[in-house]
Amino acid sequence: MEGLTFALVLALFAGVTIPLGAHLASVENVQPKWLEEEFRHSVIAFGGGVLLAAVSLVLVPEGIKELSLFWVVVSFSGGGVAFFFLDRLISRRGGSVSQLIAMLLDFVPEALALGATLAMKQPTGLLLAFLIALQNLPEGFNAYRELSANGRFTKKKILASFWFMILVGPLCAYLGFEFLAEAPSTLGAIMLVAASGIIYLTFKDIAPQADLKSHWGPQLGAVFGFLVGIVGHMLIL
Repeated sequence: MEGLTFALVLALFAGVTIPLGAHLASVENVQPKWLEEEFRHSVIAFGGGVLLAAVSLVLVPEGIKELSLFWVVVSFSGGGVAFFFLDRLISRRGGSVSQLIAMLLDFVPEALALGATLAMKQPTGLLLAFLIALQNLPEGFNAYRELSANGRFTKKKILASFWFMILVGPLCAYLGFEFLAEAPSTLGAIMLVAASGIIYLTFKDIAPQADLKSHWGPQLGAVFGFLVGIVGHMLIL
């Protein structure tokens, strides 16, 4: 299969688990108390662990490779400040889409990196796509639950939008393949902006949502979510 075509197919595969996670979250009346409490909070924590692993093991290490200290500071701090203002804007309008934004902040730069990796003919593209897909499943679950609780969108609209969202993967992979393979500094800056946004959102909304008194599933969920990232990082090396 041709390089670019292969990159688009892999990115599409990696994005499919977003709506799959959303469909899993949309299941109702299956031990509702257990689903709403221990399991839901555990998945939120697992997704938070995955996001932190993506930041510490992929986005930051890859982001700083081609940048000077000055541009690392500018990119990372600029991302945090930008998401502070974005969060305030969303809050003023009475919305909450932290999980959705965090998912895209993870998916978009990694899909860009996937395209760039395959353009440079590195052998880790297939494994990277698998890890992105694995990350997207709990993140899709959490983003669906957040939007559903918001009450502004119907179940059909949310699921339809999540299926449409998988096209973001091939688009980013195309941009990474065609343009960012020759511009590693730009890709690094994008990764650092995304990393700082994920950290902001994790400690602002995602971690507090995972708290559940007298239960230990969420804490273990965060641990195992981070472990998934460690295993993936070691497999890629």
